[in-house]
Amino acid sequence: MPKSSARIRGTTPEIETAAIELRKKLTPSEKQLWQALRGGKLDGFKFRRQHPVGRFILDFYCPVCNLVIELDGAIHDSQTDYDADRTKYLETYGYKILRFQNEEVMQQLEKVLDLILQAALALTPSPSPDSGRGE
Repeated sequence: MPKSSARIRGTTPEIETAAIELRKKLTPSEKQLWQALRGGKLDGFKFRRQHPVGRFILDFYCPVCNLVIELDGAIHDSQTDYDADRTKYLETYGYKILRFQNEEVMQQLEKVLDLILQAALALTPSPSPDSGRGE
């Protein structure tokens, strides 16, 4: 049975299929960041990769604090208006978006992880130690 389109903020089956395909084709910077985030490696925060929301696919998403991590390559230099509109749309649902250049992830991973952790901690109500932070 197909998933309901209302399941993830209006996502369509086509977007969900595209997200599955993107998970198979991560860029080098996405792979590197995913290795550092997956399985709660970042202070217990669990992230999803290539997560569909509406008509968009988020590079990384932490559901417990509504934090979105977007990695930008050269293409984003020519689509700043699109990215700004996308950010506004996601913010209407309460998402906080952090953007990093691919080069930042590849060359300064520890700094990127520290910024992600600071944002996640700031967005999360103080959890009990054994509550778990992901879904």
